[in-house]
Amino acid sequence: MGADLPKQYLELGGVPIIVRTIEAFENHPQIDVIVITVPAGDEVRCKDLVMGQFNLKKIRDVVAGGETRQQSVCRGLQVLADTELVAVHDGVRPLVSSATISRTIDAARLSGAALACVPVEDTVKRKLGSLLETIDRTDLWLAHTPQSFRTSLILEAHRAALEDGFTGTDDASLVERLGFPVAVVQDLPENLKITTPDDLELAEFLFRQRLQSGRA
Repeated sequence: MGADLPKQYLELGGVPIIVRTIEAFENHPQIDVIVITVPAGDEVRCKDLVMGQFNLKKIRDVVAGGETRQQSVCRGLQVLADTELVAVHDGVRPLVSSATISRTIDAARLSGAALACVPVEDTVKRKLGSLLETIDRTDLWLAHTPQSFRTSLILEAHRAALEDGFTGTDDASLVERLGFPVAVVQDLPENLKITTPDDLELAEFLFRQRLQSGRA
């Protein structure tokens, strides 16, 4: 992002991105508790911000993450081991819709695992030496979050990955390697992950549209 602050603390509509993201789950009727994972040493700042300055009642804990995203999620899951279902979400996807959250949770309740995705609409090429090959995009999807699971299943998947020294690019991949089916829930493109200044500019535009339509 190239900013002085970590991107999750940059503002979207005058409020830190991380708070906007948490509010989507705080205001959702199927969410009972929230656990936030942050870089080690950042726990106090995050607590002061999200629990001190904003009226967020469902936060159970703020947990120091690990060296990788996978380690961080695993540490957060330990605090939620007493739950039936869990939704894992990126802190910088603040525009997730309530409907997407609901659909991933409902699908996970039925099948054990589900993730939000959008279909690949652009033509996809694979480079083979100096040549290009076009890949059939019919069954290609881009993975988003939330990714929702039966808590016991995702904990088992993380334990197996740790024992095998496997690192996945998302949590669904850990469940997939156990041979367990993961349901696909079609998401909206506006559930973007803010990683660049252009992403933040687009998110501001989309957020203003939500305000104007009364959806924010």
